[in-house]
Amino acid sequence: MSQAKLWILGSRPRTLPAAIAPVLVGTGAAAPFVIPGRALLALVVALALQIGVNFANDYSDGIRGSDSKRVGPLRLVGSGQVSATHVRNVAFLFFFIGALAGLWLALLTTPWLILVGALSILAAWGYTGGKKPYGYRGWGEVSVFIFFGFVAVVGTYFVQTERVNLISFIAAIPMGSLACALLLTNNLRDLPRDAQVGKETLAVRLGDQKTRILYQIALFVSFLSIALLAGWRAGAVIALTSGIFVIEPLKAIRAGAKGMDLLPVLAATGKTQLAFSIFLAFGLAVSA
Repeated sequence: MSQAKLWILGSRPRTLPAAIAPVLVGTGAAAPFVIPGRALLALVVALALQIGVNFANDYSDGIRGSDSKRVGPLRLVGSGQVSATHVRNVAFLFFFIGALAGLWLALLTTPWLILVGALSILAAWGYTGGKKPYGYRGWGEVSVFIFFGFVAVVGTYFVQTERVNLISFIAAIPMGSLACALLLTNNLRDLPRDAQVGKETLAVRLGDQKTRILYQIALFVSFLSIALLAGWRAGAVIALTSGIFVIEPLKAIRAGAKGMDLLPVLAATGKTQLAFSIFLAFGLAVSA
């Protein structure tokens, strides 16, 4: 395998729609006051931090040895194909790119964004990095809900309108919930191995069955929130059409799919998240 392909796979490109989705929704909510340049900068921040956290997780899990027998995408450090130092440095590079784009947005809007950006980078690193990673203590889903929901959606809305409103906060709820569903699927897949190496994700703490129930609740909350949004912008109901993508993953979750059988569930949940965000962004924009 070429070095270029190795690094591309290591960046986990299938996770990138999760970073794009909240930016789309925040931009849709900002209509008719969308500023394309600022929306693009927000997207750069989101993508850079997502890629950065992917490499950071690869590095941190790799040096702990918790990635050696994991099911799923290639781990650079865990597989021994790339040195831990190189992976860590690339993670820092993407954090730096995200910080530069965020600083640009802060100069255009308010210095307070610097604090938000700093907290985002600390959260990205602290998920699996440091002496006491919160991802190893069951707090990953909480962080994902906050940063992929409220921070990303409301932040994208703010940098374009320079204000916040109730619509942006409500629109953040389904995006945070869908991001949680994605992480729950990932952690459910890795539950046996995580339990062996002492990685106490929320899935490990709750157990198999309760994690499956929480996954279904996360999807339910995502679609239920459309009823609230439709009270302000009727076009939000268009997002309900993405429900077609959740049928198969729900069946698999309820049937007890495990290990490799959860990979299609992970992919379908990601498709749901992206489709939901596209339809919701469009619906919010056309009914503004």
